[in-house]
Amino acid sequence: MKTTILRSLFLLFSVSVLSQAGHIMQGVGAVNMSMGGAATGQPLDISGALQWNPASISAFDDKIIKLDVGLFFSSPELFSTVPEFDSNTGQPTGNFFSGNTKDDRGVSPMPALAMVWGKEGSKHTFGASAFGISGFGVTFPESMTNPINMPQPNGFGHIESDYILLQIGATWAYELSDKFSIGVEPTFNYSTLELAPNPTANPNGSGYPSADKATATGIGAQFGLFFDSGSGFKAGASYKTTQKFSEFEFDNTYLDNSTAKNKFQMDYPAILSFGLGYSNDAIDLALDYRMVDYENTDGFSETGWTTTASVSGFGWENISILSAGLQYKGVDKLPLRLGYTYSSNPIPEDVAFFNIPATAIIKNAFQLGFSYEANDNWKLDIVYHYGSSGDATKGQVLNPMFIGAGNPLGAIPGSEVSYDMTTSMIQFGVSYKFIKTQETN
Repeated sequence: MKTTILRSLFLLFSVSVLSQAGHIMQGVGAVNMSMGGAATGQPLDISGALQWNPASISAFDDKIIKLDVGLFFSSPELFSTVPEFDSNTGQPTGNFFSGNTKDDRGVSPMPALAMVWGKEGSKHTFGASAFGISGFGVTFPESMTNPINMPQPNGFGHIESDYILLQIGATWAYELSDKFSIGVEPTFNYSTLELAPNPTANPNGSGYPSADKATATGIGAQFGLFFDSGSGFKAGASYKTTQKFSEFEFDNTYLDNSTAKNKFQMDYPAILSFGLGYSNDAIDLALDYRMVDYENTDGFSETGWTTTASVSGFGWENISILSAGLQYKGVDKLPLRLGYTYSSNPIPEDVAFFNIPATAIIKNAFQLGFSYEANDNWKLDIVYHYGSSGDATKGQVLNPMFIGAGNPLGAIPGSEVSYDMTTSMIQFGVSYKFIKTQETN
């Protein structure tokens, strides 16, 4: 019964491709996305507060429920170049074979559900959330014009990946004073990963296998501090621990129809966030900085070939994320918002080849949104997002047959693999505030 409920929630809140900063969602919900994801020190809505700083939900003195649904589209493109080798001598001919493949994945849904229970005069505030907070995915069809997508064993053929992480949180915030709050949020996670071909498995004579979708569960927590001066200035800090997962257990099928199993550990990285906010009658300003610790996260910290020619991990570096947002409140019942997000690239050049299944790295993202406050209870939100990877992520094609002294990853001389992408999204949100009706005599 519990498994059925969890899977039903996962299907409802799954996100096929939502990579913004590394494989981390830059924001949650239409309001938080429209502020560039900045919310650690400026809780404008409950979804952003629950995602980035559990202490900041103390800013809400009502019972509020919020649902956001978005449509997300990405357009990764994969390029590769390899030298041609003489079939008799095995030596380079001096000619090169190049091509590119466009992703043919369609639009992906992106929902988020949040609720906060606050009460004026109470030092305690509670919250609950179900967010799709992470994911990556590509669908590059087999191609005879792009060497990386040529049929195995000459290339990898059809390349497809699909990683999704649903996080459920239960949050408690406590007001130490009228200015300071603390918060804690235990988190429960459910993820799936599908890879074709599966580079974490050992290849056989026919190449690498395709893996059926595997699942894993994980736990973690988030802790936060929030300060509201009462005169407009606000500040916050939070720490999301590493989300420790069980291993993915893959059922693999090779091109020769033989089968095998393998396991792969992939956790979610720890995130340290700092935020500043300022508010007056006309504007709300928000600025966040985050550090994402990929270098100490299983599945991302290790990289390279194993002794059996499988891939040991993604090999990502730590990244920094800067989020900024402005809300203008000068139009009655129609607050307007602008947001920007910058993220460094976690993929080093020497391991770009290992990260073809996870190409969705967005360097610059821009958001435009607004809300319509229909009445004291109902509020409608909308945001449009556009993101770009900036410069393409690139490196050399790797092959364990080329491993040697001074070439530990087997880089093929004269080769190159690269990928870039843009993303776009439109998201709608609706929130309802439960206001008690005042009785009159």
